[in-house]
Amino acid sequence: MPVPLADFPVLVPVPDEDLVLAQLAVRVHVPERWPQGPLCRSERVPYPCRLARWGHATLHAAGFGPGRLP
Repeated sequence: MPVPLADFPVLVPVPDEDLVLAQLAVRVHVPERWPQGPLCRSERVPYPCRLARWGHATLHAAGFGPGRLP
């Protein structure tokens, strides 16, 4: 059985470059419905993928909540 990889680290304070990449990650790595369950539209792995988790965690660390992208 494959072992999941550790999440990417979230830097605090969040650099501006990471905000831009996090916005892109949450827009591209979104769930898509499949018979076996939700998969990342970009990577076809179970959602949320590593980049989606990192993007959401980074935006949260920068003070942005759900539905509030910078």
